[in-house]
Amino acid sequence: MLDALTLQLGYNATLVALGATALGLAAGTVGAFLTLRKRALVSDAISHATLPGLALAFLVMVSLGGDGRFLPGLMLGSALSAAAGLWVMGWLTRRTRLTEDTAIGAILSVFFGAGIVLLTVIQTLSTGQQAGLEDFLLGATAGMLRSEALTIAAGGALVLAATLALRRPLLIAAFDPGYARVTGIDTDRLDRALMLLVLAVTVTGLKIVGLILIVALLIIPSAAARFWSESAARVVAISGGIGALSGYVGAALSATAPDLPTGPLIVLTASALFTLSLFAAPARGLLWRRA
Repeated sequence: MLDALTLQLGYNATLVALGATALGLAAGTVGAFLTLRKRALVSDAISHATLPGLALAFLVMVSLGGDGRFLPGLMLGSALSAAAGLWVMGWLTRRTRLTEDTAIGAILSVFFGAGIVLLTVIQTLSTGQQAGLEDFLLGATAGMLRSEALTIAAGGALVLAATLALRRPLLIAAFDPGYARVTGIDTDRLDRALMLLVLAVTVTGLKIVGLILIVALLIIPSAAARFWSESAARVVAISGGIGALSGYVGAALSATAPDLPTGPLIVLTASALFTLSLFAAPARGLLWRRA
């Protein structure tokens, strides 16, 4: 374990750890703003809506004679599918009497069901390239290529940069939407930008955490950070740090137990940090309240 934490377990383990750290930092930061805007459940719909696009991208690439598991192609297909799901969810909320949580339930169920059907069809194909495609549900890093790790790290860095660029209007809109509109901030457009950031994190995390568990990496760090500070800016910073630490330690644990998937170990690490925060955080932790 010590060798894993100090990046001494080889080149592949180092790539996975650095990629997971970048992803966790981005997910924790975006997730903090998502929680402050009280839109955390939207991430669930976005993540489940990626599955049909993942399967369709595989089919398209195979039909063109390419490698169906080419990560950038799978990420593009997933992004287009998630964007479609996000658009349909918004349309249902605006044009019908359905509430947002009802629309979220409908979208994640329909899109995820369609994705499972497509994955089942893919498994019946004669091509051998579909092996391991189901690993994108929970994440798998065995044999991760250098190009894939760099793609994930670059994606996480871009998402983080975009989030920090929008941090001021996001904070204002989170605490006082009325004041934000008066000062000229288009809160609807800002919400769409935030959803796109969540989409980007989800697509970036497909290889490491998987489309099902990425929701936990968006929500758990921000929930844990709320115990450590009442300052929104500090909550965002702490959430990003918890996400990064979860990714790093979870990837290290996975390197020492290669038969276990990386995604669940990252989520369990984040859950352990949440439990620590729940009990031990100064002033707001349960132990401090009883003292």
